[in-house]
Amino acid sequence: MKKGDLLELDITGYAFEGKGIAKIIREANPADEAASKKFVIFVDSSYPGDKVIAQIRKVRSAYAEAVIKELLAKSPLRIKAQCKYFGVCGGCKAQDLDYAQQVHFKEEQVKDIFERIGGFKNFEIEPIVPAAKTFFYRNKMEYSFADKRWLSESEISSMQEVADKNFALGLHIPGMFDKVLDIDGCHLQSETSNGILNFTRDFFKNEQISPYSAQKHTGFLRNLVIKQSFLKNEIMVNLVVSEENERLFTQYKSELLSRFPEITTIIFNINKKLSQVAYGDYEIVSYGAGFIYDLIGDWKFRISANSFFQTNTSQAERLYSTALEYADFKGNETVYDLYSGAGTIPIFISKNVKQIFGFESVEPAIEDAKANIELNKVLNFEPILADLNRSFLPVIRERKIPQPDVIIADPPRSGMNPKTIRDIVDLHPTKVVYISCNPATQARDIKLLNEGGYELIKIRPVDMFPHTYHIENVALLIKR
Repeated sequence: MKKGDLLELDITGYAFEGKGIAKIIREANPADEAASKKFVIFVDSSYPGDKVIAQIRKVRSAYAEAVIKELLAKSPLRIKAQCKYFGVCGGCKAQDLDYAQQVHFKEEQVKDIFERIGGFKNFEIEPIVPAAKTFFYRNKMEYSFADKRWLSESEISSMQEVADKNFALGLHIPGMFDKVLDIDGCHLQSETSNGILNFTRDFFKNEQISPYSAQKHTGFLRNLVIKQSFLKNEIMVNLVVSEENERLFTQYKSELLSRFPEITTIIFNINKKLSQVAYGDYEIVSYGAGFIYDLIGDWKFRISANSFFQTNTSQAERLYSTALEYADFKGNETVYDLYSGAGTIPIFISKNVKQIFGFESVEPAIEDAKANIELNKVLNFEPILADLNRSFLPVIRERKIPQPDVIIADPPRSGMNPKTIRDIVDLHPTKVVYISCNPATQARDIKLLNEGGYELIKIRPVDMFPHTYHIENVALLIKR
C-alpha cells in the first residue's frame, strides 16, 4: 500500500475527529507474523455503513489515512446537511450525520480514549448530555479577511478571470492559513450575525479597502468577531484591523448602526502583530460600553472583546452543573479553581462553598473576573495571577493561601503542565474535578494523577459543539 492507491472499503466503525474506520487483511507473509493481522484505515468524512472508493493519503506501520473519492453506497446514518458550504468549510464536519448518532459516537469515543490511552477500567461513564440546540447555538463567531479567496472547482475549471478573487470574508479552509472561504451565511450563530457579516463585506469592498495579507504583511482588514448574548439581547461587533483610520471607523459605525440598531457595542482592535490572531495590541471602543453581558444560571457575566467565555451558553450551564454535582460540596470547603479565566466556574459554585481561589495566567482575564465578582456581589472568591505552566506552589506559600479541599481544573486543549499536576498531588485535596475540551489530553493527565494517588470514579461527556468532533468531558477523582 502506498500514497495515492485507490481501495474499495466498507466502513465499519467511527473514530475520534470524525473519521470512519475500515479494516482490511494484509496478505500473509511467513517472515512477518503481524502481516496477516487486520490493518486499520481511517477514512475522513465517512460513517459506519458507507461503502467507498478511498484514496490513500498517508501510510504508517499500523494504520493508513484516506479520503473518499467515490461514495458507492450511503450509510443509513447519513442525512442531508443544511449548510450549502458543507464539505468545503471544515467547521461542521458531521452535519450530514443524524444528531442522535453524533452524541452516541462521541460518548463511545470518550469511553475508548479513557480505556485505551488512560488504561482505566473500573470507572463509571454516565450518559452524554446532548445539546438543547443543534443550530444557531454559538454566542461568538470569528471571521477572517483574506486577499486570497478560496475558488470553487467550477470557478477554476471555467478558465475565466474571477473578478473578486482578492477579497474574502469568512472562514479558513482547513489546513490553509492564507485562503478563506467567502461565505454569506453560517448556521452556528444567528441570522443577525449573518447580516452583520454580509454588511461588513459589502461596506469594505465598496470602499476598496484591502484585506491583510498573511504573506506580505500588508493590508488593513484582519478579522470580524461577533459576540452575542441571546439571554440579554446584546451584540458586540469587534473589527480587528492593522492600523487606526478614524474616517473609516466613523463611517462604518454609522452605517452599521443604521442597519442593525440592536448592536449594543462596537470595538476596533488594532493588531500590529505578524501572527494571525484575532485580538489587538490595543482597542478603541467606538460605541457602547465595550462589553456585553450574558447569563449562566442565575449569574451575570461581563464579556469583553478579548476575554474567554464558553461559546455555547446553555450547554455551559449544563457543564458547570455537572461539575457542581460531581464536587458534591457540603458548604465548608476551600476550593481552588485552576485556569479560572473570567471567573465563571468560581462564581457559579460560590453559594455552595466556603471560599474559592481562582488561579489564572492571563492578566486581562483576572480583571474580567474582578468585574464579575463586583457584578454578582460575590464575597468568597479571590482571583490570583499565577503561571500555570510552572509550579504555582510558591504563590500559595507567599500569600499563605489555605490548603484546598477540592480542586477544579478546566485547562486549554493542550491539557495541564506536568508541573501543575505535581502541584495538585502535593496539595492532596480530597477531590479533583477535571473539565476538559480534549478527552485525549485529559486521560493523559488523569493517568499522572492516578499515579499520584487519585482514583478515577466517573466521567460524563457534555456536547457543547453539535456537528463537530469536539466534546467536553467532566471527570471526578478521589484521593485514595
